[in-house]
Amino acid sequence: MTPPKDVWGPTVGVEEEFLLVDPVTGAPVNLADEVVSVARERLGLELEHELTGAQVEINTSVCQDVEQARDELLRTRRLVAEAARLAGCRAVAVGAPPLGEASGEITDSLRYRRIAREFGALAEQQLICGCHVHVAVPDRETAVQVCNHVRPWLPVLAAVTANSPFSGGEDTGFASWRSTVWSRWPVSGPPPVFTSWEHYEEVCDTMITAGTALDRAMVYWDVRPATELPTVEVRVSDVAASVDEAVLLAALVRALVAQAVVDVGNGVEAEPVTQEVLRQACWSAANEGLRGTILDVLAGEPRPVRDQLDDLVRRLTPIFEANGDLPAVRRGLRLLETEGNGADRQRRAFQGGQVESLLKVLDVDNADKDDNADKTDAQSAAS
Repeated sequence: MTPPKDVWGPTVGVEEEFLLVDPVTGAPVNLADEVVSVARERLGLELEHELTGAQVEINTSVCQDVEQARDELLRTRRLVAEAARLAGCRAVAVGAPPLGEASGEITDSLRYRRIAREFGALAEQQLICGCHVHVAVPDRETAVQVCNHVRPWLPVLAAVTANSPFSGGEDTGFASWRSTVWSRWPVSGPPPVFTSWEHYEEVCDTMITAGTALDRAMVYWDVRPATELPTVEVRVSDVAASVDEAVLLAALVRALVAQAVVDVGNGVEAEPVTQEVLRQACWSAANEGLRGTILDVLAGEPRPVRDQLDDLVRRLTPIFEANGDLPAVRRGLRLLETEGNGADRQRRAFQGGQVESLLKVLDVDNADKDDNADKTDAQSAAS
């Protein structure tokens, strides 16, 4: 019996973090207070502060499908770009600062000051930007089991939006330098397999008792039950250079979670990939990016990342057809096929050290310009 559409089409939400930089040099600037204020008072947009003063965060609403998320991301990114310009800086979608110092001033809030006291330089150097996708699940027990099912695909998901090859103006050799910086936190990377919600809670309690996490919000695993929402949250990815890459990521995660909910309900157990094997594959994905070859944790042998992504898309295509996300998936895949991911485009743009060329690739409203160009092309073709 085919599950009803609402099973294949759970609600989805996307969080994106952006870096604030000098409009000419591209170095990070601590102007989040100004950008948040301008966005609220002049543009009617509520932005969130992040750990440092050189970052801001946006959140979509609870979206019925990824096309709604795409519309919201395009509109919100446009407003963020305008707010940054009005505040005298530039908002860029990049996983880690490509230029200038890779540290920022700690945001003046009780929680962030406490994190800075407890974790020292690790907090100051947390100037990295990710994309988090939330997908609704029925309950916490299901959420834990869904995380187990999603785990094996974390390396592939990480490669899709890898978008931080540079640091201090130099190529790090990684497609996602952000992932390497992020891995220094004591509770990060792929999680272990959990047998139940109670097991998950026990492990979280142990880490809080040990002082490696202040609370459950600091359990920074790449996939986890959300701390306050009835969702599974996938956190493995760099913030995408373009909206269409972010939407492709959201569609993949949405379909993976939908399939996992059905599998859990049918008593299908997740593949028991060990945490250490997943760590190796995720490290390789951060290093190699979309065009590399990494361990396929289900096949047990190295395979091109793009082949693994194609396998995942084929596996999920019936769900994309059922929930209406297939056009968005195809759009994102075309972008990856023709231009590569953000890391690929950054490397091409920064040949010869052209700062402005690099920043144009990363402007948060860059995808909005591309979208307008696509509409113009479509209108021209129709006339």
